[in-house]
Amino acid sequence: MREIFLAGGCFWGLQKYFDQVVGIITTQVGYANGRTVNPTYEEVCCGDSNFAETVWVRYNENIIDLKGILDLFFRVIDPTVRNRQGNDFGTQYRTGIYYISAADEAEIRRYVAGLRQKYARPVVTEVEKLRNYYTVSSELSGKTSGGILSYWKGGVSICWNVYTVTNGQIMAC
Repeated sequence: MREIFLAGGCFWGLQKYFDQVVGIITTQVGYANGRTVNPTYEEVCCGDSNFAETVWVRYNENIIDLKGILDLFFRVIDPTVRNRQGNDFGTQYRTGIYYISAADEAEIRRYVAGLRQKYARPVVTEVEKLRNYYTVSSELSGKTSGGILSYWKGGVSICWNVYTVTNGQIMAC
């Protein structure tokens, strides 16, 4: 089993996308590479904590390799937009790839370098060593999925704005 941490806008949509991929063992949503300890959703949303909404992806490298994961990731994000994906904006919605192993770092940097030639604008997706990661706290566990609002990027429907129903009120991701 291998693992990688991906930030690509609202984590609920990215998680749902990767949950459907053959070779993905498990995913988990959380916050990566911020400045505080055990942040709340509100602290992440206000931007002061500098965390990115991130999906921890564990995968079977005999079925899908890191390049395959990156191919899928870059199909559904815009790597040239800073702190925004779809209708979501703020530092928590920046794009990033957070690695653990040095071997993954080299492969990711080569991949991203190759992407830079495909875009007219600069690629701003972060590539950094994972410094910290916190799973989504229990404050969100009481929310139930109410539905998914989609948008299209490159012919792929990706669920960026999952809305939830809490105490009868609709809340966006």
